[in-house]
Amino acid sequence: MSAPATTEREHVTRSRANPGGMDVLEVLGPEVRPLRERKPPWFKVPPPGGARYRELTELIKSENLHTVCQEAACPNVGECWERGTATFMILGDTCTRRCGFCNVQTGKPTWNDPLEPARVARSIARMGLRHAVITSVDRDDLPDKGASAFVGVIRQVRRQAPECQIEVLTPDFQGQEMPLAKVIAERPHVFNHNVEVVPRLYPIARRGSEFQRSCRVLRLASEMGEGEVTTKSGLMVGLSETHEELVETFGTLREHGVQVLTVGQYLRPSERHLPVVRYWHPDEFLALEHAGYELGFEHVAAGPLVRSSYHADQHVPQARPGTGPLAGVGPASRG
Repeated sequence: MSAPATTEREHVTRSRANPGGMDVLEVLGPEVRPLRERKPPWFKVPPPGGARYRELTELIKSENLHTVCQEAACPNVGECWERGTATFMILGDTCTRRCGFCNVQTGKPTWNDPLEPARVARSIARMGLRHAVITSVDRDDLPDKGASAFVGVIRQVRRQAPECQIEVLTPDFQGQEMPLAKVIAERPHVFNHNVEVVPRLYPIARRGSEFQRSCRVLRLASEMGEGEVTTKSGLMVGLSETHEELVETFGTLREHGVQVLTVGQYLRPSERHLPVVRYWHPDEFLALEHAGYELGFEHVAAGPLVRSSYHADQHVPQARPGTGPLAGVGPASRG
């Protein structure tokens, strides 16, 4: 069965700036940043468009795949794709949830392609990755919440690119243990589930999700992995949280067995999304990094442009040498 064309959408992404009719300024405060303004200089990145970027764009398009790099409008897409890495987003490009910060479309998903795992793995093999990240939209409509698709990708990658390390960035599976157990049983090298924001902000930023439920997922993943799976989570700043709130949240994640932590700046995708309260300075991210290491995390990546999958190959030890995610040279250079 072939995947339905992504142009056949029966939904329109609705505004997320006032979830459930809430006045988000009561939570964020009245002083928020305008959507269109000159950002601080540390956000300047070169626009995508190099040869490697174009090559990977065509590869991903030809395989009818989705990447979170594109769907979430990641600011690092140019750098990462020039390095030859991408975070693959399985199960389509339509999410059943409606987080206030996320640029991925929301609505009723129709994607159903049993051959997707094989195509993702084939692309990973062609790209020569030594560390691949697999994520997905939330699929609360599926009986196993999409867990079997993660299992399929892990197995296919092990067949087609056996030397590649595998990181999965999953939804919370609505807190159900069996879908999680299915994924962990495949022993991905890294299990990542982002809590995204401090607990106080969940009502406006993560409707349909629960902070304690996400923490439980991370704890269970650590226990089920029996020391063979590294656990990881990430947060954003810029939505009125304080340094103290973040450090307290870090501590809760450590108590639930999380080993790797990422922290980055929230950037508002459109006027339909939650506004930015402030831009954190690089020195403040450095303070967060120090706090994370003091709490016992094995690796902490904190910075304005840090995203959960940015330089993910550097977050865990690698058996294969290299300065980036590439296991070898790009297909165009192999002759």
